[in-house]
Amino acid sequence: MFGIKFISFDSMTYVIHYKNGQIKREGKGLSFFYYAPSSSLTAIPLGTRDVPFIFHDTSEDFQEITVQGQITYNIAEPKVLSEALDFTLDKAKRIRFEKFEVMEQRLNNEAQTSVSSFIHGKTLKEGLRSAKEMSSIIFENLKESNVVNLLGVQILAVEVLGVTPSPDMAQALETETREALQKEADRAVYLRRNFAVEQERQIKESELNTEIAVQEKQKEIDKKTSELRMEKAEAEHKLRDMKVSSDIEIEQKKKELIDLQSANTRKEADAKGYALEKTLAPYKNLDWHVLMALSGKGASGVENIGLAFRELAEHSEKIGNLNITPDLLQAIINHDDE
Repeated sequence: MFGIKFISFDSMTYVIHYKNGQIKREGKGLSFFYYAPSSSLTAIPLGTRDVPFIFHDTSEDFQEITVQGQITYNIAEPKVLSEALDFTLDKAKRIRFEKFEVMEQRLNNEAQTSVSSFIHGKTLKEGLRSAKEMSSIIFENLKESNVVNLLGVQILAVEVLGVTPSPDMAQALETETREALQKEADRAVYLRRNFAVEQERQIKESELNTEIAVQEKQKEIDKKTSELRMEKAEAEHKLRDMKVSSDIEIEQKKKELIDLQSANTRKEADAKGYALEKTLAPYKNLDWHVLMALSGKGASGVENIGLAFRELAEHSEKIGNLNITPDLLQAIINHDDE
């Protein structure tokens, strides 16, 4: 009524209310009345937005490369953006989202321009492996770009999601890679077989070395055993020699002892004989009858018979016949015992 209207915005929309060419109010999520004939409203949606990009370029070896990714940004200075692009509400009071397309196209152009010289200095294979490096280059160049600064946006991240060659070249690279992988597989098989052969050789060599070592050890054992046997035989021989020497020495000592004993016995016998000889010397020439008389004791019957037979023997040439009966001898012996 009378041109006065009410309008309300959400909290993620930055609003600038111009009245007669001057800013009357601005901010996020505003709600207010305004006089339509003299008012102009600018509304810019805030928040983070993702801008996909895809562009084609040529590598150093004249091969086509396709770079695909996305740019993440937000509106850092909505007032600056409103001065760069017209975000004035249309007659139906709707936000003009098509202006974001213009802004995002400018970001795409800046991204392609920033990475183009990098791609031109790389071969196809090098470029295909440089996605992370491209992401860093685009991010740094967009942060320093005047175009981006004039738009009032803040670059949050740049991700290169894919770097691909042309279909024909992709097939050729795939074939080349497949052949290379096949060669690597064949080489791996060869190395594995060669390794197995080498391991088998080492095992056999180890077995032979072990057998040789065992034989050498057996030789050492046999040699040591022979040496021990020889030492034992020598020890036994020495023991026998020592025993024989000891026996000889003992026998020699025995001989010396026997000789000494014999000499002592002879000397003792000689001494006894000499003493006996000296003792009997006075009686040597005496008649036995005198000796019998000197004995100082009466003769027994047996002794008398003995003396009688001695006398008979001395005068046997004078005796004709002599009869001696056993009864006579027994009677004399018995009488003597009484």
